[in-house]
Amino acid sequence: MNKFAIGALIAGTTALSPLVASAQTEVQFWHAFSGRLAELVDAQVADFNAGQADYKVVATSKGNYSEALNAGIAAFRAGEQPDILMVFEVGTATMMGAKGAVKPVFQVMADAGATFDPNAYIGAVKGYYTDTDGQMLSLPFNSSTPVLWVNRDALTAAGIDPDVDLSTWDKIGPVLDTLKAAGSTCPLTTAWQSWIQLENLSAYHNTPFATQDNGFAGLDTELVFNSPLQVKHIQALGDWAKDGKFFYAGRRNEGGANFRAGDCALFTESSAGYAGIKAEAKFAFDVRPLPYWEGVADAPLNTIIGGASLWVMAGKEDANYKGAAEFLNYLSSTPVQEQWHKDTGYLPITIAAGDATRASGFYEENPGTDVAVIQMTKNQPTANSKGIRLGNFDQIRTIIDEELEAVWVGDKDAQTALDSAVSRGNELLRRFEATSR
Repeated sequence: MNKFAIGALIAGTTALSPLVASAQTEVQFWHAFSGRLAELVDAQVADFNAGQADYKVVATSKGNYSEALNAGIAAFRAGEQPDILMVFEVGTATMMGAKGAVKPVFQVMADAGATFDPNAYIGAVKGYYTDTDGQMLSLPFNSSTPVLWVNRDALTAAGIDPDVDLSTWDKIGPVLDTLKAAGSTCPLTTAWQSWIQLENLSAYHNTPFATQDNGFAGLDTELVFNSPLQVKHIQALGDWAKDGKFFYAGRRNEGGANFRAGDCALFTESSAGYAGIKAEAKFAFDVRPLPYWEGVADAPLNTIIGGASLWVMAGKEDANYKGAAEFLNYLSSTPVQEQWHKDTGYLPITIAAGDATRASGFYEENPGTDVAVIQMTKNQPTANSKGIRLGNFDQIRTIIDEELEAVWVGDKDAQTALDSAVSRGNELLRRFEATSR
């Protein structure tokens, strides 16, 4: 532990200085942010550090989400783990299954004597990061959901009313036709194709992605995202890709650069794209709800969260856990969450922060910034729309990416690709089930 009294260094003397000092306890926080989001987190850390004298949080970017998770796992195995590790939602089951690697947040808060009320967090966020007993395992922090970003200037340039109805995929099809005819090289692009075009598509239409309540109800889950609805959607995108109306830029958020540069008219992305789009876009833009397919019962229901939560690692000393508890409570405080939501487009993770944002007039002054909140909370989630919690999910997403890319280039039809992804993904689920038991 790095907390010590200077007086201990000169014990045995009778002339101790009256100025006995203590070093701050250092709390290591590894995250997966870069660019504007990293700047905003650095500002939060600096504010926390300046507001008290007992702890010093040190924030370190460890690359993208997958890289941060792998770095945390490797560090734990080497006995060099951070105090707090940011893990994207896809890694939740992995962290839950990592016996002895984490200390649940509810336990961290209880042991530190910190004030902590899980019911303060919005239901759609809280439910994803709790165990079957309703105990919060990790702290929701940067929770987002996908929306449709619209380049209004691009629509106008193509002779399209920038307020055109884009609520359904059925209505988007003709708009893409017009954009293509007008010379657009990127009528539509997407970020995070598995998360948006399969995982959220399924939840939004109350269609299972996997059995056992999408993995929440047991380890013996199987993937089922090759149903007629999912095949229809992926085939539509494949046909649009063949016709030059859907531009695929990459597996993560590579398409964000194209949209922010003004090259693309429509962009399905996280609500947290707000930070970068607001800072870089030189065109008029707005945000709309994620489109859905007409004629599907219960649609649109609710989308599901992305982003990440903060896990407290095991193997630390009491002072570190107290520091972690104070920092996590700081991040959850209403002023911090309100500003974080306004700056980034991430959801306000607490009910109080959402209420404060609305009361401030922010949504009225910035139309569309409440779309993600409404989309997530207007309907009661079902077993199909609570979220997806699967073992080896990051690797399963890689399989999905590979199969979808085969559709975009015309090597496979949607049914063949999704059947293959389900079969290959189920093999990984069986491996995870075997090791977890």
